[in-house]
Amino acid sequence: MAGGPSPEGVPDGLDRPLPEGVRRKVVALTGECFGGLTVAELPPQLRQYARFTPTRRAKFAGNAMAAALESDPVFRQRIAARLRELQPELAGAVADGNPPAAADPVDVGALAYVLRPEGWVKLIVAAGEEEQRAKANLVGEETRAELGRLREELAEARTAGRQETERVRGELDAARKENESLHRKLRSAVSDVKRGEAAVRKLQAELHDARSESGQQLAAAESEARRLKARLAEAEAAVESGRRAAREGRSVEDMRLRLLLDTVLDAAQGLRRELALPPAETRPADTVGAVEPGRMSPKDIAARALSDTDPALLDQLLALPQAHLVVDGYNVTKTGYPTMPLEKQRLRLLGGMAVLAAQTGAEMTCVFDGAELAAPVLLAPPRGVRVLFSKPGETADELIRRLVRAEPPGRPVVVVSSDREVADGVAKAGARPVASTLLLKRLART
Repeated sequence: MAGGPSPEGVPDGLDRPLPEGVRRKVVALTGECFGGLTVAELPPQLRQYARFTPTRRAKFAGNAMAAALESDPVFRQRIAARLRELQPELAGAVADGNPPAAADPVDVGALAYVLRPEGWVKLIVAAGEEEQRAKANLVGEETRAELGRLREELAEARTAGRQETERVRGELDAARKENESLHRKLRSAVSDVKRGEAAVRKLQAELHDARSESGQQLAAAESEARRLKARLAEAEAAVESGRRAAREGRSVEDMRLRLLLDTVLDAAQGLRRELALPPAETRPADTVGAVEPGRMSPKDIAARALSDTDPALLDQLLALPQAHLVVDGYNVTKTGYPTMPLEKQRLRLLGGMAVLAAQTGAEMTCVFDGAELAAPVLLAPPRGVRVLFSKPGETADELIRRLVRAEPPGRPVVVVSSDREVADGVAKAGARPVASTLLLKRLART
């Protein structure tokens, strides 16, 4: 229980052991205050003494209570609060720094040690000095009484008393010198601890800098690894594309020609089934348009025309032989459900297109803009729907126009987009543009 001077020169802690009388009084007061605290409010090392009487606590838990008061500020504050309730007048006077002159210095010192008011160390020192004076007075009275009794009996006792006094003085001087030596050692130890703490702080700062630098290097290495993986994937894709092109040769042109031939044949067969005209009975005169008795009038035929906003128009277009539906993905999703996250927009649109592909049997391709993607999209395309993302540096509109140009002339290609530039471009290439709202209405019926 020692401390050094504060910046103002007033001790902020004891530089010597707590006087024994004050210590006994502190332990007694602490034992009396146990009754007002719950078990949870006691330090763990003192909970086993919660049910002891104050006398037994002071006897068996004195050292533990003294250590808890010194090391546990919260426990000391709770004991101080109980003392203010048990001894309000004396505790208030000590807390204000004006203890009554008639009060026992030991009681004042014990309260000052627990309450810790300003100048509490001086009050404890004063109590210790008072205790020493009382002990000295008691020893002096006993010595005088003993000398009075021995003066009549033996004169030699005076010499023995003087010799004992000199011996005590010598021991006191030795104790003072030892105390000074201990103080010097304590100051040296405190200085060593401070230097050690400074060294630890320096090492912690160096460790933090090293961790930061290693983290930056690791992030750079990971970024470089991702870049190299992307380049490797592009190179592998280019190699595979070159191998496939070398193997297939003219297979693309053959596929386009075969697809166009199938389209013409399917269209002819569909037209024959729709007209249901026996080939052997058809005559040139039958091809002249006119209204026969009991048949539809021109007005009735005109009434069958569908508007550009009727979802049935999309069904008619997809019913054409070998029809291919190309959808501008984000143009449709941001028109129909713009508040949803992009991932959920894609899943909702692709789910509807999968149902539409199963119902119509038409070829379906959905194009999304991939120029701004930071990483590849993990997506499993639904059955019957081809999902494409534009390459870096290319927009979804350009990819759609390339898809339309890749189709053979004469194949029915339907492009869904509300972008006027896209619609005009695919119309020039021979495709049939329709608005995004038309597809949204048709998907709402599935």
